[in-house]
Amino acid sequence: VMKWALDHTTPLALAALRTTVGAPVLLVVAFVRGVRLPRTRQQWSAVWWISLSITTISSGFLVLAISRLSPGLSAMLSATMPLFTAIIAVVVIAEFPGRRGYFGLLIGLLGAVFLAVPALSSGNTTLGIVFSLISSVSWAAGAVLNKRLPGALEISPLMLVALQITFSAVCLHIAVPFVEDWSETSFNWGLTMPLLYAGIPSLAVTFYLFASVLRRAPAIQGAAVAYLTPFFGVLFSWLLVGDRLGETEIAGGLLVIAGVAVLSIDRR
Repeated sequence: VMKWALDHTTPLALAALRTTVGAPVLLVVAFVRGVRLPRTRQQWSAVWWISLSITTISSGFLVLAISRLSPGLSAMLSATMPLFTAIIAVVVIAEFPGRRGYFGLLIGLLGAVFLAVPALSSGNTTLGIVFSLISSVSWAAGAVLNKRLPGALEISPLMLVALQITFSAVCLHIAVPFVEDWSETSFNWGLTMPLLYAGIPSLAVTFYLFASVLRRAPAIQGAAVAYLTPFFGVLFSWLLVGDRLGETEIAGGLLVIAGVAVLSIDRR
């Protein structure tokens, strides 16, 4: 969907616009439900750092990467996030998975590779790969910060994500004029329709669910959802545009499901 949107705008502008669409939706829902705003400096600080890592740096570099990579390679690199999360979680919060956890991480990564290999093509750039890895590392850091920062645990996941996307919208809009030109953005239905999807279900709802998962599960286990990104990417390409599923994609999908399942039953 973001590939379609990039036909009508530039990468960083797209990152800014999708946060602008997603933030008000969550804020309205939060206020309607009577969710309170953060009260302490510690809580506001937690929102800021999580926002900077997950929905500002990570989301910004993700779109910059997508504009420079094939869909297959982009999906595969995004699926490295759980591995970076495991490394950061071990160092920062001493969160060690059990043997099943390590095994699940490796199976999931192997499955992501199998899913993405058939979609690899020319048109990839070294800069795109670097941007994608920055996005994955930043997202992984944000996942650990959700568990590490005391103030974050005191805020409703709904309000936390609503505010973090709002902060990101402000930061990204400030950054756009220094990197790109708004004149290259055409506000039409070709941009509006994919933008609504990229901003609300793909960003706002997804990160609210992600934050909710992190309240109930270890950071490493919660991060395993990234392995499902290439899985559903391949699945929807089959359902929506009729791409044929080969043996490699089917094997990769089964490995991804197995990896997430193994990680989910890791007692640690």
